[in-house]
Amino acid sequence: MKKAIFSSIFVLGGLCLTLQSSAQVKPDLNNSTTPSHEKPVDGYYKKSNILDAKVTPYANLREADVMFSKRIWREIDLRDKMNRAYASPKGRLIDVITEAVQAGELTAYDASQSKEDPNGDEFNTILKPEAAMAKFADSTFVEKYNEKGEVIPNSGHMEAGSFNPDSIVKFRIKEDWVFDKQRSIWEPRIVGIAPLMKIQKAGFQGDFQPAFWIYFPEARQVFVTKEVINRNNDATGLSYDDIFMKRLFASYIVKESNPEDQRIKDYAQGIDKLYESERIKKELLDTEHDLWSY
Repeated sequence: MKKAIFSSIFVLGGLCLTLQSSAQVKPDLNNSTTPSHEKPVDGYYKKSNILDAKVTPYANLREADVMFSKRIWREIDLRDKMNRAYASPKGRLIDVITEAVQAGELTAYDASQSKEDPNGDEFNTILKPEAAMAKFADSTFVEKYNEKGEVIPNSGHMEAGSFNPDSIVKFRIKEDWVFDKQRSIWEPRIVGIAPLMKIQKAGFQGDFQPAFWIYFPEARQVFVTKEVINRNNDATGLSYDDIFMKRLFASYIVKESNPEDQRIKDYAQGIDKLYESERIKKELLDTEHDLWSY
């Protein structure tokens, strides 16, 4: 027997209200559909400022407005206290770069020197992602043994090892210091970034060499959405694009453009290399004052 539906009308203060009661609707036990479950927010607010950030473009620069220009190469050592955050396992700079290269979001350029490209940093040859990652692998000499456990002469070969992100402790930056007379601004503009590595071959460990070069204007599109870890404050609000644009890193100069194309270590040794680096840094700052006339 179906339950009846009752309707009642009450008049209260000129208002007509209709109350309707019906039979209690029982849930359909045969329906196995359950509401979708969303992952809870890890905290009390959702971090989206950096994830949704967009690159702020440079001001337009015309060649006719460049009154003075100087190319500088500098290195960032992640073992420096100021740079330790960029080697954090939660957000390593090298992880940001390699993941973007493997995903096809960044283009890696060969750092090999040639007659046309003496420094190997002119972005001439594109590397495939697997070729770029192979640059990080240390090679070891593997020998072959016979049934008696004796080494077979001239039978060994080189094998590439696995990549350890913690082994990348330095980055090289190529930048141009430019005085724009149109805006009366003396500013640095980063051109490229290269992770430095020490490759061990047959037990020999060489000097730091670039694995490959990344074109910085392209890298900014990736860096702007990657948060930098701060030791003292979790709400940093800083991306990797911010630290390069705001110059929030410690570094030292290893080369300036010169007719002989010499690096600092080619004509200075020991502590003199640091003094020369500081001299060039001071010279860059003094140049801005010299360009002004009163």
